[in-house]
Amino acid sequence: MVKPDCEKILGKLREQRSRITPQRRRVLEILCETDGHISASEIYDQVQAHNPQVNLSTIYRILEWLESAGVVTRSDLGEGHVIYELAARGMHHHLVCDRCGTIIEVGDDILDPLRKLLLERYGFQAEIKHLAIHGLCDSCRPRGG
Repeated sequence: MVKPDCEKILGKLREQRSRITPQRRRVLEILCETDGHISASEIYDQVQAHNPQVNLSTIYRILEWLESAGVVTRSDLGEGHVIYELAARGMHHHLVCDRCGTIIEVGDDILDPLRKLLLERYGFQAEIKHLAIHGLCDSCRPRGG
């Protein structure tokens, strides 16, 4: 997986006339350094190591700002488990095992038949940004027979 160019993302945010505070910059750097998803509390722990005056609500505000700017995607995996990832890493969705907690990433193209069906049947153009589907993984599901 290619590491996102944090400076390029910061440049785009500046073009949008966004103010880049040290806290905002650090959260974005953590997201750039992370392979895959990360929770707000994990980001908070990393920020706290160098900047103990920053609180968790500040981290959530920064993540909301980054999401509204189109830089970050947010996935709610259920039961209060929310994860974040840079949008530059590409659109994908999650299969979440309710028994063991395994998370399987699936490509966005898997939802193309659903989008087509919604458009044909209901005239609805679906914008599916980050979807979590719950069930049982191959190891946990009961076997027939």
